[in-house]
Amino acid sequence: MKRFTFTVDSNGQGSRLDHFLVTAMPDLTRARLQGIIKSGHVFLGGHPITQPSSKLTLDQRITVEIPELTDPIPQGQKVDFTIVYEDEDLLVINKPAGLVVHPGAGNPDKTLVNGLIEHCGDSLSGIGGVKRPGIVHRLDKGTSGLMVVAKNDFAHHALSAQFADRSLSRRYYAFCWGRVKQTSGTVEGGMGRDPRNRQRMKILNYGGKESKTNYRVIQYFENQVTWVECRLETGRTHQIRVHMQTLGHPLLGDNTYGKVPRAAAESLRRAVLEFSPTGERPALHAFEIKFKHPRTGKQKVYNCNLPSDLQTFVDTLETLFIGVE
Repeated sequence: MKRFTFTVDSNGQGSRLDHFLVTAMPDLTRARLQGIIKSGHVFLGGHPITQPSSKLTLDQRITVEIPELTDPIPQGQKVDFTIVYEDEDLLVINKPAGLVVHPGAGNPDKTLVNGLIEHCGDSLSGIGGVKRPGIVHRLDKGTSGLMVVAKNDFAHHALSAQFADRSLSRRYYAFCWGRVKQTSGTVEGGMGRDPRNRQRMKILNYGGKESKTNYRVIQYFENQVTWVECRLETGRTHQIRVHMQTLGHPLLGDNTYGKVPRAAAESLRRAVLEFSPTGERPALHAFEIKFKHPRTGKQKVYNCNLPSDLQTFVDTLETLFIGVE
């Protein structure tokens, strides 16, 4: 167990205990420090104190014990994903389609979290006192591409704040049925569960959470397929899938939000079945992520190419149809 000792100076006099410790121990979040205080691991003048709001006096001596991290639940497992960047605070990974991010109903193990725990080992300094990775944002099981993951409380708090204030930026490639008329635009509205199908999301007439996606057309493949770039301003479940469906152009390979149009060429139908045989692999790939590094404050930008299944699909489209930018 690690111990740290501080003495209250004139700047800290009159401050709340948790506020003082947030400044004194910036690698730990306020929530983590409050948990440490409430569990009896902080001492004032040698006596335990469990109230985060306790006021401090000049020259008080504060001792903080940092409990050993508890073992992670779930356990680590070997899982296939690509590490694009890693340091002591975070990882940027390229998630393959088909990999679930978190354990849950129907997916108890072999998830990205299991793989991160196995890969990181003791380099995880803990999220809330547990050796686990901090998932700042998610990708659907069928979606491929870049994610940033925190390795400690400090990075998790900083990256989550960027996600909340929308300074963490993500761009996606999406392939939509038909010809999107407007070459650029914005889709927005309150999103929530579809009352008729709780497995789906939709833009609701009333209520819901704010959602906003900016898009621009990259390429048309005759009137059959449109390749678009989407930039998220919010991060709702299934956001791009729902927004493109709202435009009348659902994603290829996504049977949850769209069906194969009657006008789709037979050769195109076969090509879609190649990369999404069960209709659960939307033609959606997170190709860029941008954020400020929580430790240095420097802007970081990471990119990745289309995965092999979608690149093969694009090659097929270019063979089948005339591509127009």
